Amino acid sequence: MKPNLIPNLIPTVIPFLAAPGYAHTQAWVQALQTAMPEEQIVAFDDMTDEAKATCKVAIVANPNPAELQQLPQLQWVHSVWAGVERLVADLGNTDLKIVRLVDPQLANTMAEAVLAWTLYLHRDMPAYARQQAQKKWQPREYVAARQRTVSLLGLGALGEAAARSLLQAGFTVCGWSRSPKSVAGVECFNGENELPEMLAKTDILVCLLPLTPDTRGIINASMLAQLPQGASFINFARGAIVNDVDLRASLESEHISHAVLDVFDIEPLPMSEWHWQYPHVTVLPHCSAPTDRKTASAIVAENIRRYRLSGGLPQTVDIARGY
Repeated sequence: MKPNLIPNLIPTVIPFLAAPGYAHTQAWVQALQTAMPEEQIVAFDDMTDEAKATCKVAIVANPNPAELQQLPQLQWVHSVWAGVERLVADLGNTDLKIVRLVDPQLANTMAEAVLAWTLYLHRDMPAYARQQAQKKWQPREYVAARQRTVSLLGLGALGEAAARSLLQAGFTVCGWSRSPKSVAGVECFNGENELPEMLAKTDILVCLLPLTPDTRGIINASMLAQLPQGASFINFARGAIVNDVDLRASLESEHISHAVLDVFDIEPLPMSEWHWQYPHVTVLPHCSAPTDRKTASAIVAENIRRYRLSGGLPQTVDIARGY
């Protein structure tokens, strides 16, 4: 027997809205429809006027805000991205509730990337690449993983998963968050007062912070100067968290030995930007933790089913905090 649905939550057409020109709209529609066959998932452009007038929930990937305004009954949106800072900024002051994607698979994928690129730096791969270009045969001194301290800025779901993978590889791991956290095997720091202590012992700094008003530009000259001479930096968060001018100056002075950058203020990274040709920077095309459409669609589907049954929403984004 089918469960009784709350009358005002009887299924209506659910649109998928993405940024203009987004190439994977139909792939998302198909994945979402497969995950919730009881619903009717359509691209926004395929909605009828009647469907727009009655729509209460939408699934989004950084949509055009003007399109959301064409849904007068819309109550909440479910993002298929973990990061929602652009969506929050685009919507401005709104009563619309936002649910972001929380997918364990995303955390596992990010943990894999953190480990991979930490090992890249730990085993001196950038230096070996430069030696190859010079046809130079010279083994470099080996340093055991236990002698290398990797510090994570951000100990949310992504940070905790990354910490576990680093610990399994034998690294000494530290982690910082704004509020106190406890992660087994990790030396945890919190608040502004404890950050310098962590930075002072860090060999490889990994940024996994969300972009908020508090974190914008937080990786600046002052913070970089607190790292030991020759430390490395990985940014898998958002480009705007880093003061780009300060990072370049720290690289030019050789205080920071190498930076692995997966995110930038403007993406794709313009061909004219300095990062492309800089010998101590590795440029990645925002590929560290792509969303898995299948697992993400299953999570969105389960959240919408619960909404249909109870009228309750999953945890929503704190607009003031930005996540």
